[in-house]
Amino acid sequence: MSDDLHLEGDDESQPLPPGMRYEHGRVVPHLTVEERIARGRAARREVPRSSHADFRPSEHRPDPVDLLEHQAMSRVPELVPIRYGRMVASPFAFYRGGALIMAADMAGTPRSGLVTQICGDAHLMNFGVYASPERRMVFDINDFDETLPGPWEWDVKRLAASFEIAARANGFSGKDRARVVAAVVEAYRTGMSDLAERSNLDVWYARLDVEDLMRDLRDHMSSSARKRVQANIAKARSRDRLQALAKLTHVVDGRRRIISDPPLVVPIDELAGDVYSAEQINDLVRGVIRSYRQSLQSDRRHLLEEFQVVHAARKVVGVGSVGTRAWIALLSGRDDDDPLFLQVKEAQRSVLEDFAGASRYATSGARVVHGQHLMQASSDIFLGWERITGVDGETRDYYVRQLRDGKGSAEVETMRPSGLAIYAKLCGWTLARAHARSGDRIAIASYLGTSDAFDRALVEFAAAYADQNERDHAALA
Repeated sequence: MSDDLHLEGDDESQPLPPGMRYEHGRVVPHLTVEERIARGRAARREVPRSSHADFRPSEHRPDPVDLLEHQAMSRVPELVPIRYGRMVASPFAFYRGGALIMAADMAGTPRSGLVTQICGDAHLMNFGVYASPERRMVFDINDFDETLPGPWEWDVKRLAASFEIAARANGFSGKDRARVVAAVVEAYRTGMSDLAERSNLDVWYARLDVEDLMRDLRDHMSSSARKRVQANIAKARSRDRLQALAKLTHVVDGRRRIISDPPLVVPIDELAGDVYSAEQINDLVRGVIRSYRQSLQSDRRHLLEEFQVVHAARKVVGVGSVGTRAWIALLSGRDDDDPLFLQVKEAQRSVLEDFAGASRYATSGARVVHGQHLMQASSDIFLGWERITGVDGETRDYYVRQLRDGKGSAEVETMRPSGLAIYAKLCGWTLARAHARSGDRIAIASYLGTSDAFDRALVEFAAAYADQNERDHAALA
């Protein structure tokens, strides 16, 4: 690795004795396949798969609203009510914003002791399609704000529970809900088993190409379902920089400007007041984009130099992220018809850090970016990070990515049980592949085994946790 790409807090450039390797910043031995299989079986004896079925709130469980209020202390005060407004809309919306609550709950649940890079917020709406650097539409995890090395079970449980909660929102019967949850867990288990048999490079190159996927699913979908999915993919493909230019900007006095839509989109000119000037805020956004380039590969750094910042605005994004500082910046290339939209998003401590250990990276932005590179098969070419001191004198971490690049999400609320089960299988396999890239896939596959014991356990867990989520949502309401 070259000096300019040397990671903060990363000492993996040091030579190691024969037979040793680095894993998430730790020095561990290279194990044979047989030793890795034995490792998984030993973990299963110590922590039976059936033990994962149980979820009972701890006697000393923190109040969920108190946890959210604690998070709110580091966020933009006038945006916090928007976050609560979005979370109170439904139990599923609450779940999307409650990653910290579930992280606290997971800390007391059984764990096999096998660690991988985990997403930390692996609910079903954090999967979707986007355009790869090769301009192919791929399906993958798309949110890594909470990523950290941790127990692989936590991601699987959060994903399984999200399908139970979404199925309840769709009015599915208990039997249909159980089938959907079993589908996601089975896909994870069988996917991990398949990946355990593949070579290291085959695992690294594995991905879900959308066009190949549609061919594979053609015989498993009705004609109407196929048309809906194809329309959704076409819509995602159209969500590019030119569509963003038309939708998010207009021309004012001959200059391209981001359209104001307060409080969700507020141009920097309108954020100025008695304390901070528009020039100071503008300098902040330009400064992040100017300096974050050092975290990019040299070829991408060169490409970014071809663009210049035209305008910027504060933009409210997501559910759980609402209140963190997020900006969008419009850049122009050869002319005004060659735009690039970048999102500059604040990266705070992962909600997992109090329960799975602190990040080894010096900045939260670096944690997000390197976790994303580890878990995603294809990542945004402009994905990078920076730490910068704001106009208020506070130092904060940010990561940067393209705002729109063919991104799209499934319309889960319109799915029938069979459609949601197919989507569950895609998410389950994708999560297995993401974990297999950085964890001991052979040991995890050995732990899971070939029976449906783990699948059945997580069906029970998901139902119990969905009940708890409904109680927590009611408490916030």
